[in-house]
Amino acid sequence: MPALATRFLFWFLCLGVALVSYRILLLGIETGFPDMLHHLPHAGLFWTHVLAAGLALALMPFQFWQRLRTRRRGLHRWLGRTYGLAVLAGGLSGLYMAFFAKTGAIAGAGFFLLALAWLTTTTIAVLRARAEDIDGHRRWMIRSAALTFAAVTLRLYLPLAMILGLPFDASYTVIAWACWV
Repeated sequence: MPALATRFLFWFLCLGVALVSYRILLLGIETGFPDMLHHLPHAGLFWTHVLAAGLALALMPFQFWQRLRTRRRGLHRWLGRTYGLAVLAGGLSGLYMAFFAKTGAIAGAGFFLLALAWLTTTTIAVLRARAEDIDGHRRWMIRSAALTFAAVTLRLYLPLAMILGLPFDASYTVIAWACWV
């Protein structure tokens, strides 16, 4: 796939999934996320996760935009700080929500470790930036971005599993791990 098409697809998927996630603002959990009603007892954390992780996903493509990084370094840093805070909120709420995964402990473990890896890679990336180790920062941000992109791959794998007629519980459990690997 040509580089321009790859970049377009990356931007489209990141921004598209982030925007679709924000349906919670208009529809709430009950209507916007009817398959996630098991999260109603901790709705505040669900809202936090959806909004913060969606923000991290929406900001991520901007951080890979070379022209922005080189010509608008201050904006890159501001967006990076916002991304880091979004990962912090999305990751911490994700850690808690993992205990209530729809298909049980194995899926929950996948989501828990995803959130933990997301928080860890982003923290190391921030520490590398603060130490002015730009190469290290870049490497750790690529890892963080790959874990952020799990939101996209999850939403690609789920409909594929349904199209293939795979049982939901089994496929969701596998996808909880496969989306971030």
